[in-house]
Amino acid sequence: MTNTVTSFSTLGLAPELLRALTESGYTTPTPIQAQAIPVALSGADLMAGAQTGTGKTAAFSLPILQKLLPLSNNSTSPAKHSIRALILTPTRELAIQVEESVKTYAKHTMLRSLVVFGGVDIKTQTPSLKAGVEVLVATPGRLLDHVEQKTLQLNQVQMLILDEADRMLDMGFMPDLKRILALLPKQRQNLMFSATFSNEIKKLADDFLTKPQLIEVARSNATNDNVTQKVYSVEQSDKEVFLTQLLHEENAKQVIIFTKTKLAASRLSRSLTRAGIAADAIHGDKTQQERIKALDAFKAGTVTALVATDVAARGLDISELPMVINYEIPTAPEDYVHRIGRTGRAGALGIAISLVCKEEEKYLAEIEKLIKRQINKEVAVVEKPIRRARGTSYGDKTAEDNMPRRAPAKRMSDDPWFYKPYEPSGMSASTIKPLPQTALQKKKPVAALLGGLFK
Repeated sequence: MTNTVTSFSTLGLAPELLRALTESGYTTPTPIQAQAIPVALSGADLMAGAQTGTGKTAAFSLPILQKLLPLSNNSTSPAKHSIRALILTPTRELAIQVEESVKTYAKHTMLRSLVVFGGVDIKTQTPSLKAGVEVLVATPGRLLDHVEQKTLQLNQVQMLILDEADRMLDMGFMPDLKRILALLPKQRQNLMFSATFSNEIKKLADDFLTKPQLIEVARSNATNDNVTQKVYSVEQSDKEVFLTQLLHEENAKQVIIFTKTKLAASRLSRSLTRAGIAADAIHGDKTQQERIKALDAFKAGTVTALVATDVAARGLDISELPMVINYEIPTAPEDYVHRIGRTGRAGALGIAISLVCKEEEKYLAEIEKLIKRQINKEVAVVEKPIRRARGTSYGDKTAEDNMPRRAPAKRMSDDPWFYKPYEPSGMSASTIKPLPQTALQKKKPVAALLGGLFK
């Protein structure tokens, strides 16, 4: 399908939605929006793939709100606000951002939206659910928690959206998805959005989509042309020093740094902080409040480097994020596409740098095979701190020569008397009289229990 749409007003959207888009500064739809919105409005099932950061959220949020507008009302009765659209996301961060977008686009309507996710007290989400919402954004696990507690009903759902469907499979949500699908009405519209397509994704589409229309606005698993990709070959033991050096040289103001484990994220964050770089970590062991606080500080600019794992960073949408660094290369090549998709979003330019040691070169080869391109490689020049070790030369002098020398201790006096060995004064061995023998023999008796009184 050729993208000939140059304005949202030509997509058949209601004035309330167009007004919200204009106030948000959006006038021209992205390719995925121009192609997906008409299909979704027609009522057909959709399987859509696009590079991350190209506007997938609006591509399904706007059709949802458009189709639900006839049900918009200001009644206080919960029965008048049944859940009509269900949006499932793999992570809490993505769920929050999707619901924020829905709320922004629906601000001139009476449609209600809500987000539910784990990591917080479920009781805080119950009152809003019982009041009624038309659009519910949820992570699969927390949605099933509410189903078990009977705090929501899914029998009125007309539209189901799976966002970042490939990541849901990677995170093992397939059993939860099957349970959720069994709770939904058979007659419904299904939309599936994903940044990458794999055989598992196509199998999932066969399971719950009915004659879907396929839309791909870019080659499957492609990376964004707006992102400059670079690889530095560096020893694993030198990565930390080189990363600190790189951040100082680039004068980085805002950068996401990816690690493979939660432990590595926390350790690296502390190390960068000690090096004078404002850093924080975001990973699965952090509470939701801690993650939101770190993310808000990063967006506000008080945190320069946000160290994150793949799960925690999935769905992070930082406008005009200039740089992403892979401190550790992901073992799954698809994760590389998602990582660098955090930068270069919505047409902005971005830089993606990867630090690759010898053990990770096999993963880099898989990434290049997936994205069908070679990444520019350079050998890292690591400026190691000076270590003053004996025999190590710096220029024409040794480290020992460069070490500051102690001044010799001052002599207390030139009088030789101060340096003579000790001699007793006024007494000699011949003048010392021994004690009388009788004095040495006089001893106090020792008790029998202590072994005394025996000769």
